[in-house]
Amino acid sequence: MARLSKLSRSIAGKVALVTGAGSGMGRATSYLFADEGAHVACCDVNGDTAEATAAAIREAGGSAQAWTLDVANKAAVQQVVNAVASQFGGLDILVNNAGVSTPANIDADNYEAQWEKAVAVNITAHTYTIRAALPYLRKTESGGRIVNIASTEGLGATPTVSSYTATKHAVVGLTRSLAVELGKEGITVNCICPGAINTGMTAKYADDAKAKFAKRRIPIQRYAEPEEVAHGTLSLVLPAASYINGVALPVDAGLTIKNA
Repeated sequence: MARLSKLSRSIAGKVALVTGAGSGMGRATSYLFADEGAHVACCDVNGDTAEATAAAIREAGGSAQAWTLDVANKAAVQQVVNAVASQFGGLDILVNNAGVSTPANIDADNYEAQWEKAVAVNITAHTYTIRAALPYLRKTESGGRIVNIASTEGLGATPTVSSYTATKHAVVGLTRSLAVELGKEGITVNCICPGAINTGMTAKYADDAKAKFAKRRIPIQRYAEPEEVAHGTLSLVLPAASYINGVALPVDAGLTIKNA
């Protein structure tokens, strides 16, 4: 039948840069975007895993290139963003997925080092990538899209990870502020707040501990797979998502709303 709606739900032909693309949610997001027809710049501090993600996409018939990128290195960020735009002819979508979680009690000897690393990677780096990408995002016909990956730690708190929690709260704040600042240019800025996900960060927890936590805290009673988060990210970068701006979207199966 003929379509009755006007807004596109396709990112085919769009250029997307994904940080932390070598594993977990970043890899799943890269795969999904490529499946939907986007040209994907797979960026990761580990160049081998970035290339593995890009190679898998190309082998499946998609379009992807890999770049080694330490997002905490301002000069490297600018260089890679420029290279991506040159390679693909522009940049339409930026997904700030790279992050670190390094538990430490407030009185631990290594606390300050962990704090500085978390701030550098989890929040300051977002400003580097956004500032570098803006000249290209402003040229996007259907409006540039920025998605920052925060966490349910940006909506609540857990003991012994205060540096992670503080930076994820900062990601939510940065997202909201830039949504207000850039909205008039047609650039939307949103963030995803994943809950309990099966990624490298949670691999250290025993399966029985995960199952116990899920049964007690998560209404769906299981951890999510990275692709389930990626679909939330995709929804925020669609051309049709032009009126969704400044949102902190929990992808947590109801964890943050469960009282008992």
